[in-house]
Amino acid sequence: MNQEDYLPEDAFEIPEPGGDTGGADDGDDGDDGDDAEATRREAGEAESSRASRGWWDRNADEYQSEHGAFLGDDRFVWGPEGLDEAEAALLGPAASLAGKDVLEIGAGAAQCSRWLAARGARPVALDLSHRQLQHALRIGDDVPLVEADAGRLPFRDASFDLACSAYGAVPFVADPVNVMREVHRVLRPGGRWVFSVTHPIRWAFPDEPGPEGLSVAASYFDRTPYVEQDEQGRAVYVEHHRTLGDRVRDVVAGGFRLVDLVEPEWPAWNSQEWGGWSPLRGNLIPGTAIFVCERD
Repeated sequence: MNQEDYLPEDAFEIPEPGGDTGGADDGDDGDDGDDAEATRREAGEAESSRASRGWWDRNADEYQSEHGAFLGDDRFVWGPEGLDEAEAALLGPAASLAGKDVLEIGAGAAQCSRWLAARGARPVALDLSHRQLQHALRIGDDVPLVEADAGRLPFRDASFDLACSAYGAVPFVADPVNVMREVHRVLRPGGRWVFSVTHPIRWAFPDEPGPEGLSVAASYFDRTPYVEQDEQGRAVYVEHHRTLGDRVRDVVAGGFRLVDLVEPEWPAWNSQEWGGWSPLRGNLIPGTAIFVCERD
């Protein structure tokens, strides 16, 4: 597949890191999120998308600085537990990836796409955040990058053999079924779609890595989004909760068949705390859910 086959007609250029981040000047919000108020309230598709773009543009530098060593420049990690695609082979055996067209959604700095390219695949890294893609260019220019919303994929039907997302897009969208349908549309028949999200059970517990995060503090069945908002009530960060059953139904409503549901156990070698993820919690409750899906 040639580049012109999957890039939109108005293909763009992303400036080198160090220039404008594209966050404060786009009219979305000028708040840096430092004084944001945390609450639970409804947040629709447009508000969620706008908040995610602004949050990741503002926080990409810190995120890559803090987690870049763990993620590597060309490593495919499914979540804070450190489950590596080289070991898990959820997209298929590494030897089978050569020549496959792969779409990575919510790619961040495109670490996973680089790992795929090293195995002969032809990945495209898509992210909503301009600044995250600038970090992808900082690491290297060997992977095609696309700045776009996961709910409106700018690709032709049946453009890819595989699609993947490691904690990208799906937890942050108000309409996950729409994302599933878009991924289904751009996949070829028989294509595989694998994505990881925060394990739904985690929503019942405080987001704390220590003992205070081991007691249930909220209803698992409360699907009200978690929102951080500025003084004007504008969302600057939004994350949407779906139960495990909801996620399965979303996959099926999107036209996929669920092949596997992986709940990685915390490995003995991983001593890192990552937000609310930690060895203490990881040895007691699951932190990540990985959905392995196929298109008929």
